[in-house]
Amino acid sequence: MSDLVREARPLSLYLHIPFCTVRCAYCDFNTYAGLDDLMAPYTEVLCREIKLVGEAGGRPVAHTLYFGGGTPSLLPLELHARIFAALHESFTLTSDCEVTLEANPGTLSRTYLEGLRALGVNRLSLGVQSSHPHELRLLDRLHLFGDVVQAVSWARAAGFENINLDLIFALPHQTLAQWQATLHRVLALGPEHISAYALSLEHGTPMRAWVYRGLLPMPDPDLAAEMYEWASETLERYGYVQYEISNWARDDRIPQTADDSNPKSEIRNPQFACRHNLQYWRNGEYLGFGAGAHGHAAGLRYSNVLAPGAYIRRIESGEHRPYPLSPAVSECTRLGPEDAMGETMMMGMRLVREGVSSAEFERRFGVSLETRYPRELRSLQRRGLIEWDGERARLTRAGRLLGNQVFREFLVV
Repeated sequence: MSDLVREARPLSLYLHIPFCTVRCAYCDFNTYAGLDDLMAPYTEVLCREIKLVGEAGGRPVAHTLYFGGGTPSLLPLELHARIFAALHESFTLTSDCEVTLEANPGTLSRTYLEGLRALGVNRLSLGVQSSHPHELRLLDRLHLFGDVVQAVSWARAAGFENINLDLIFALPHQTLAQWQATLHRVLALGPEHISAYALSLEHGTPMRAWVYRGLLPMPDPDLAAEMYEWASETLERYGYVQYEISNWARDDRIPQTADDSNPKSEIRNPQFACRHNLQYWRNGEYLGFGAGAHGHAAGLRYSNVLAPGAYIRRIESGEHRPYPLSPAVSECTRLGPEDAMGETMMMGMRLVREGVSSAEFERRFGVSLETRYPRELRSLQRRGLIEWDGERARLTRAGRLLGNQVFREFLVV
């Protein structure tokens, strides 16, 4: 499957596994600790939701699957096997389907990873976050960096050739030297993909409460920017290509065919760019399954009920809903053209190489970028936040640090 900007963008599937051993101090995802007894009934109704939507859609073709959470690696292999059986029964998966599973390093064994690989998981995403024990304790992570080293070794032995490692920087009390040490240790493991996010103090999280009560220092935006810029430069030196604000991937293909310095040229993303996340950033269609999962298909943006118990009850009710909805959907919005255009701009501008192509935008919406957003594009260009030559709009290096200022120009109010 070509990864050119103008490629056809088929359907993606997201499956939410909400179970955790401990809910991390910084996490605002839809996750729950202490609900292990719900794993089997949750899997049963998740399979039912997959079948209901797949049958209603006429067994659609999907090119990526993503198991997110929560901690999908807590789910026993036999329950994963049931999910894969439902997926193969209800959807047509492409021969090169990218199948990602998120995992916590301390939850894995070689046997478990071999089982996942046999089921069809071909991309592993490990929540590393830091290499320092005191930082991991602050984040409520249960693993140590030694567990990461072991998990990567087991994953390689099990046949995984595409591994992502997630990191968080700008932690309370974290120094630049500590962040540099973490990134160097991660680079030594040779992952194909690295995601690095600045700590965000999300509403309702213990970390935010600790900061606002004065128990922890407020993140320093200048230090965070220095950490980000250092990481970008370092990852580039090690051969990683930044294709999204917070994501870098290796590209082992030689030679490169696109002139990345020329905004008019066709952009080829790196070989190990996450195809599932590209679907989001290109504002493509995806179906969400599981408690709290979101979807975007058939002109609708929707989300499922959050609580696993409520999700199970809703699916068991068997209420008929038209594709792409299931009985678990609690919120649904039909997107108008203005909504779709604004979302395409906000998401697409995160792609620092690809950005948003005017030709692709016009093919999709019947109007060029210049016609639809003349004021916004010129203003952002004057402020040095985007490159814009009439053919493609994308962030400058300064714009990558001030992305929210760019995105809000395209908000639909």
